[in-house]
Amino acid sequence: MAEIELRPRMLVKDVMSSPAVTVPENTPIDKTAQLMSNDKLGCIIVTSKDGKALGIITESDLVRRVLAKNIRPSKLTAKEVMSTPLITVDPDEELTETARRMSKLDVRRLGVIYKGNLVGIISSRDILAVTPELLENMKEKARIEREPEVEEEGSESAPLAGYCEQCGSWSDNLHEVEGTLLCEECQMEL
Repeated sequence: MAEIELRPRMLVKDVMSSPAVTVPENTPIDKTAQLMSNDKLGCIIVTSKDGKALGIITESDLVRRVLAKNIRPSKLTAKEVMSTPLITVDPDEELTETARRMSKLDVRRLGVIYKGNLVGIISSRDILAVTPELLENMKEKARIEREPEVEEEGSESAPLAGYCEQCGSWSDNLHEVEGTLLCEECQMEL
């Protein structure tokens, strides 16, 4: 059998957005909001005078800290509205671990820091966008692992439980037919 190369893991750097859009900490919020609107951004990173990432401003921060309090945006700076500290991740961290951490911390965006510098941002949407590929990789890996090393002629593979790939119904008795997992009804139709 030819060697099938599956990516063993997907990393933050594979899906992050780079570079991250930033504003200095003293930027007025109305200017920050305009930048977010013009560039269609859900967040923006706030940096110190020396360029270090301090925090993040999300659409939610603008609603909770500016609009809901009826504060004039031109009177506030990015530093006054940002969520801090910025929660960060290494670009070489596995996506599964990053997704777990985002869920545990109840955040949707993380700054990506490499050697102390902001190199990008990763969002739950970025992870969601690659989920179908991850599921396909898992499915292919499972299929490869369950294939016997040497198939004996006439041998029957053990039934599996799951969704039929033809009709989509659940079955406790799936069998692989020409590389497709089929329920008993779809097997009979062939």
